[in-house]
Amino acid sequence: MNKKLLRIILAAILLVGAWLVERYAGLATWQVLLVYLVPYLLIGYDVLGEAVEGIMEGDPFDEDFLMALATIGALLIGFLPGAETQFPEAVFVMLFFQVGELFEDYAEDKARDSISELMDIRPDVAYVERNGEVKEVNPEEVSVGETVIIKPGEKIPLDGTVLEGASSLNTVALTGESMPRDVAKGDDVISGCVNQSGALKVKVTKAFNDSTASKIIQLVENASENKSKSESLIRRFARVYTPIVVIAALALAIIPPFFYDNYATAFSTWLYRALTFLVVSCPCALVISIPLTFFAGIGGASHKGILIKGGNHMDALAKLSTVVFDKTGTLTHGSFEVEAVHPETIDEKELLHLAAHVERFSTHPIAVALRNAYPNEADSCVVTDTKEIAGQGITAVINGKTVSVGNDKMMATLGIKPHACKLCAHHTGTTVHVAIDGQYAGHILIADQLKDDARKAIEQLKRLGVQRTVMLTGDRDEAARQVAEQTGVTEYHAELLPADKVSHVERLLKDKQTGTSLAFVGDGINDAPVLARADVGIAMGALGSDAAIEAADVVLMDDKPSKIALAIRLSRRTIFIAKENAWFAIGIKVAVLLLATVGFANMGWAVFADVGVMVLAVLNAMRAR
Repeated sequence: MNKKLLRIILAAILLVGAWLVERYAGLATWQVLLVYLVPYLLIGYDVLGEAVEGIMEGDPFDEDFLMALATIGALLIGFLPGAETQFPEAVFVMLFFQVGELFEDYAEDKARDSISELMDIRPDVAYVERNGEVKEVNPEEVSVGETVIIKPGEKIPLDGTVLEGASSLNTVALTGESMPRDVAKGDDVISGCVNQSGALKVKVTKAFNDSTASKIIQLVENASENKSKSESLIRRFARVYTPIVVIAALALAIIPPFFYDNYATAFSTWLYRALTFLVVSCPCALVISIPLTFFAGIGGASHKGILIKGGNHMDALAKLSTVVFDKTGTLTHGSFEVEAVHPETIDEKELLHLAAHVERFSTHPIAVALRNAYPNEADSCVVTDTKEIAGQGITAVINGKTVSVGNDKMMATLGIKPHACKLCAHHTGTTVHVAIDGQYAGHILIADQLKDDARKAIEQLKRLGVQRTVMLTGDRDEAARQVAEQTGVTEYHAELLPADKVSHVERLLKDKQTGTSLAFVGDGINDAPVLARADVGIAMGALGSDAAIEAADVVLMDDKPSKIALAIRLSRRTIFIAKENAWFAIGIKVAVLLLATVGFANMGWAVFADVGVMVLAVLNAMRAR
């Protein structure tokens, strides 16, 4: 059983016992005090210790100090002339303060579940091949370049590239998405995923501390260091507010009795009111619930595959009026695919077949796209004399025929002038020409593919009140214009260098309305300066570069731009809940403080205004999860 809960139960039983002793034993007042001190010290020793520690460190004004001062005063007030004893009230206040602390602990534990579940993505062991043997080692001991074996059901210990095998990976812990991801030889895999089916042999590409799983955990653990404006304001407010309350309580106890005939009798009455005032004024509901709301919101977002590096970034996300996108890898997949095949002297399959064979050994993205479009390389073709011509393309002899694959310059070298393709009018991309023995055979259109949810992402942002969506890209104007039309962004700028992107973001920052914020969404190394400059930098985490993820304030683990709208909604909801707690706590406290000042609120009211409000605020904060 929880230690604090056990203390609360025992103290409650002892409080009832003390009350029965007081009522029926006929003891002297000092003897009754000793009886009540047993449950009081049992339930309050840690609060008293914290209060003493605060005084010793020169920083006494916190909720522990207020609780200690109010309850000790309630225990002693009965010894003043004409005053009634308040022993049960003193123990009751401390008891319910600890009940509130218990609720706070429970709520924090629930919020931390989101973080502790993330810890589970970090594997405990790695099976590495060394000297022909497979050894079980700590993932931290595996070096870049070594080969690890991952069996079905095991977590991937480190980022790497598949050397052998094929499997499906469960990425839900990283991305929040339940759809498995298929991987095979040559594919990159990231740590933290669970291997579901086939065995994999993976070459390690990143050290343990640089792996995806480690970085995610670091990002979420460090999120609490970046306080939101609301959190920081509450902390500063409490530091100023608490000493003012203590001085006001002293004034309430000392000054009013001067206006009575019998100062001693009146002092007892007003001291009780001052003690009640102290209990009511304790700012725990604000100090605890506001940071807890942001903590819960950040944990909840991480479950959706959205890593927010601090509450201050939630503030900025909630006020977005402008979202600027990079194109390649952000709105598009960043990987080329064959979009159209237009043969002239041979059929489509044969045109792709020849082009793929010529590009067999090239690592260029266009060559990869051609090979992916015609993956069956294990045929009877004989490929010889492969030559790459810089800036033009590649030629090779296939079954005795010279096949040239390249751009307009290569065709010009061969004396070929391809005619304008009417079928290409509705496509933008890179045109790859193919010639056989100096005769034009046709062309293939290669293009970057738009992400499935790119248009949906822009529509969602507009519905959320984002007034301006801008796309910045280093790509050609024709390709940029097509993506802009397909997604519905309000404006685009093409053929930009990294420095040009920063200039455009600077201009957009000046143009935005006061009190609103601007986000930049990118994934590449060249996006890092712009991500750092924007009010909110949002990085595509699954495929994004390390530099982009480091510079960003928010990381989308599944590379889906539609998650930006979800991040905005989560942030707005979290801030709304924090404001609810603030107004609720302040409103109740002000009302009960006024009643306590004029004598209409007793310690029972004070307990509700302090502990009761704190419990309700903490429970409300948990809705942010």
